[in-house]
Amino acid sequence: MVAEHEKIEWEVRPGGMLVQKRRSPEEGAAAVEYILVRVSTGWQWHDVSIDATATFGDLKVMLSLVTGLWPREQRLLYRGKERDDCEHLHMVGVQDKDKVLLLEDPAIKERKLRSTTLAQLMGVPCHSFIQV
Repeated sequence: MVAEHEKIEWEVRPGGMLVQKRRSPEEGAAAVEYILVRVSTGWQWHDVSIDATATFGDLKVMLSLVTGLWPREQRLLYRGKERDDCEHLHMVGVQDKDKVLLLEDPAIKERKLRSTTLAQLMGVPCHSFIQV
């Protein structure tokens, strides 16, 4: 395994300053790193391949295709903390084959439960008060 400092290429500028070598956009586009994130929903595991520099919001969008939950209904926990949609995976420390916990938002879950019970009650037009 190569250490991080050994991967960096250096160059000497005309003024004698030692700086990190610049890369052209073509080189950067070819070096897109993907990581495999293992997402647990409590009873299921999903393996998602995603760009290492993606955000947790991007991960939620990919998980919505797999789980059927809208991104706003999801809560992602990594290392015991809920992560915001704007946080980048690599900045938080997510690496290849790390585990992320997916929870359904309790407030939205409660709203769904209320709407289904209300729909069931609305399905019965009237209740008899007296049995004959």
